[in-house]
Amino acid sequence: MPSVLLVNGPNLDLLGQREPETYGSETLSEVEARVVALGLELGVDVECVQRSGEGELVEQVHRARSMHGLILNAGGYSHYSYALRDAVAAAEVPCIEVHISNIHAREEFRHTSVIAPVTAGFISGCGTLGYELALRACVARIDEGWRSGR
Repeated sequence: MPSVLLVNGPNLDLLGQREPETYGSETLSEVEARVVALGLELGVDVECVQRSGEGELVEQVHRARSMHGLILNAGGYSHYSYALRDAVAAAEVPCIEVHISNIHAREEFRHTSVIAPVTAGFISGCGTLGYELALRACVARIDEGWRSGR
């Protein structure tokens, strides 16, 4: 069974509590449960992790090298972490970047993701539904054989 790693970055452990007007009232564990259930429907094993430190996130992205796909919400690191960008590029699996809010409708510094250019796809502004959309996109890339040849 193909495997996908879902990695959430800093502050996403506060989902459902932090700025519900922007991020909604659903908790991270509820979102993860929905994505894992969808993975079972699609015939994909989904593993979920959340880390706050940049180095910890890099290590998790490196783990994705032994899997078939990656879904990443790097939170604020998306806008400036070249270390995460390089880790995603080195992962050599399809990566779909997710943002719950529409980063282009927010503060100017959020408008750019340094990670997006090395991903297979980018989803922003769809709320937590974006995670399910990301899994569907990731599975489609896996089925296409993406560039990793898996």
